[in-house]
Amino acid sequence: MDLVEQGDAFAAFWQERHLCTLSTARPGGPPHVVPVGATLDLRTGIARVITSGTSVKARLVGQDGALVSLCQVDGRRWSTLEGRAVLRTGAEEVADAERRYAARYKPPRPNPARVVVEIQVTRVLGNV
Repeated sequence: MDLVEQGDAFAAFWQERHLCTLSTARPGGPPHVVPVGATLDLRTGIARVITSGTSVKARLVGQDGALVSLCQVDGRRWSTLEGRAVLRTGAEEVADAERRYAARYKPPRPNPARVVVEIQVTRVLGNV
């Protein structure tokens, strides 16, 4: 999905420094919602969240991937990205996600157990 088509306001919103929430499903269906920092590549339609491989969110995405939603809100402006998440564990993939995170937020603390929750966006909701 090419998110460039969402427009300049959408692009700017996803570059501003905002925390997000990542929602995954626990076994049996209840949501697991946690605050995260996230980055979005508009051209490829891929959102990325860095986390520890031992985190609950990483375990819920698991080896097979999972449907997730990533939401960002600032006052009345909001945007939710839905899609399929997979875990990326390769050193290059993690380093790339860390660079993207540092550009939007600040350099992340060292974490040798870091993985990337990579979300291929399939649906966009919101008012930006």
